[in-house]
Amino acid sequence: MNRSLRSVAVGMVVLAVCGLLLMLAQSPPEPTNAAEVLQAGGPLRWYRGNIHTHSLWSDGDDYLEMIALWYRDRNYDFLCFTDHNVLSNTERWSDVLKNQGRKVAYDKLKARFPDWIDERTTDGRLEVRLRRFDEVREKVGIPDKFLLLLGEEISDRFENLPVHLNVSNIREAIPPLGGDSVYDTIQNNVNAAIAQRERTGQPMMVHLNHPNFYYAVTAEDLMKVRGEKFFEVYNGHPSVHNIGNDQHASTEQIWDIVLTNRLAQLGLPIMYGLATDDGHEYHKIPSRHSEPGRGWVMVLADELKPASLISAMEHGRFYASSGVTLDHVATSPAGIELAARPEPGVTYTIEFVGTRRGYNAESQPVRDKAGKEVRATRRYSDDIGVVLKKVAGPKAEYRFSGDELYVRARITSSRPHPNPAEPGEFERAWAQPVIGPAAPKTE
Repeated sequence: MNRSLRSVAVGMVVLAVCGLLLMLAQSPPEPTNAAEVLQAGGPLRWYRGNIHTHSLWSDGDDYLEMIALWYRDRNYDFLCFTDHNVLSNTERWSDVLKNQGRKVAYDKLKARFPDWIDERTTDGRLEVRLRRFDEVREKVGIPDKFLLLLGEEISDRFENLPVHLNVSNIREAIPPLGGDSVYDTIQNNVNAAIAQRERTGQPMMVHLNHPNFYYAVTAEDLMKVRGEKFFEVYNGHPSVHNIGNDQHASTEQIWDIVLTNRLAQLGLPIMYGLATDDGHEYHKIPSRHSEPGRGWVMVLADELKPASLISAMEHGRFYASSGVTLDHVATSPAGIELAARPEPGVTYTIEFVGTRRGYNAESQPVRDKAGKEVRATRRYSDDIGVVLKKVAGPKAEYRFSGDELYVRARITSSRPHPNPAEPGEFERAWAQPVIGPAAPKTE
């Protein structure tokens, strides 16, 4: 090996070691069962936001400014643009007549912002300059009322399996880094996001998108990832299979398997569940396409700033929703108590879900009718993700018995989702898991 190649190799090792140290150092403190009430009051308030959004900068069918207005006009407090492998911070032009969707978007943009559009003709084709993120933030954002964030959906793959992660409030684009497995691909991209956060000081968060998109990510892949504490338990795209099928676990089952193994077997921090839109299509709502308004997060923070929102989420001070609003979630060494905001004519069912110490940890591979093993989350015993208590009504309490590894709450409304990603959805909320008294202590 010549001196130049040796220097490169040594440099790569040093960077890898530094990246690992930074990753471990940047992880937020592990939550405890110290008494805490998530409820608006004083400087704290709930902020509603979506952190998975596509536009004409990649495969969405509308302009940044028009998408931002859609959310702003519907009382969202923050929105993160996350186009595939691109940041909306350069010069880019869009062919208005490339397809009918773009013509519809252009007509709406022209009607709303007649003096805002930059146009040109190239080879006889009308083009519009896509406004950069900073321009749109200045035009549509409102300080302390509506916050726009720049993000990226790192769209990677292992072999033929799509592996996508979102980075919110990113500063520099992260190219897909690949890997030797699905897990390795996830970890490499997580490490890159953490390294950028540490190097730049920019408040950022990374999360795994839609694990059941092409059923690419299994619970076994996700449970091992370090430095990443979020995944989408609900994604509003109709093609991501939140509920799974007869061979593949639902995203909620994946969540319970991941939580159980991280806490009981791997000594890793808890993982939080997000709800997002993954919106691509904005011109025919409702329909059976990937549209806005299906899922969101509600974050309890002291101000509408990236650092405050991200810190709150890293510490579990948020819940995910597809329609149900929570007034408060209280945790203590004794247990969990929560209340949904009741609406006339709507009933609620609250389920506390968890895994107890001494659960059966055995699992089996999934096989097709011919007996061939299927790439899928393994089948685990019914001891994992048990409904520990079920309550009818908008309020409920769960008291720890002492053998719980974790407990999370799912709140289901009697009202069908007005624009479901999959048939049969009801409006829901997902409170974040709380570490139980039987969980092994981690450093």
